Amino acid sequence: MQFNLDGLKMNAIKTDPNGIISPETIFSFTQSDNIVRAQYSGGRIQHGYLIGILNGSKLNFRYCQLQTTGELDSGESNCNLRFENNLIQIIENFAWESRPGTGQNIIQQLSN
Repeated sequence: MQFNLDGLKMNAIKTDPNGIISPETIFSFTQSDNIVRAQYSGGRIQHGYLIGILNGSKLNFRYCQLQTTGELDSGESNCNLRFENNLIQIIENFAWESRPGTGQNIIQQLSN
């Protein structure tokens, strides 16, 4: 199955205690061929950016984000995409590079 994230807005519906994003964090995606980009902000995130490669239902990306506290973080995520109730979900398995820790978030397409 091929997914297209271009133009989608998404937010976290499940967050890991090791993570920083929250349901208030809104992701705005663009996609060109298999290159995926997103900008995000909200909650504890002042500005965040990710860029990655989508292959079928697998999305791998790197992220960099600035918290509202001024702390700068980065890491890598390996994700699986799926449809749940006709909405795209990203099951994100992240690993921090700027701090210790790993975790899993679920990010879901905002319904129209």
